[in-house]
Amino acid sequence: QVQLVESGGGLVQPGGSLELSCTASGFDLDYYSLGWFRQGQMGREGVACLHGPSGSRRYTDPVRGRFTISRERGKNTVRLQMTNVKADDEATYHCTTFPEGCREWSFDYWGRGIQVRVAS
Repeated sequence: QVQLVESGGGLVQPGGSLELSCTASGFDLDYYSLGWFRQGQMGREGVACLHGPSGSRRYTDPVRGRFTISRERGKNTVRLQMTNVKADDEATYHCTTFPEGCREWSFDYWGRGIQVRVAS
């Protein structure tokens, strides 16, 4: 059974940094893709994807250069390091699996989500 549990999140000031973590169980990240989508005022948006077999990464344009997705070696845990956070980044962030790899922003399993609030 696939389970995805997010941690981190909270309140961050504009321009600040924040880190999210996702611990996955029920599958081996060596053979799947894992990452994040967010649900905010603009709707649902794929944010970052890490392709387990190759280690390649994909980001949505608004976060490229500011967010970094990484994996803890040997673990089914991915992190999303968020820097230079902007007001538009405020959303609920869900850890998710990508059934099509990182080629498509399509999702099949996801966690309950964790809120990121951006305020001074």
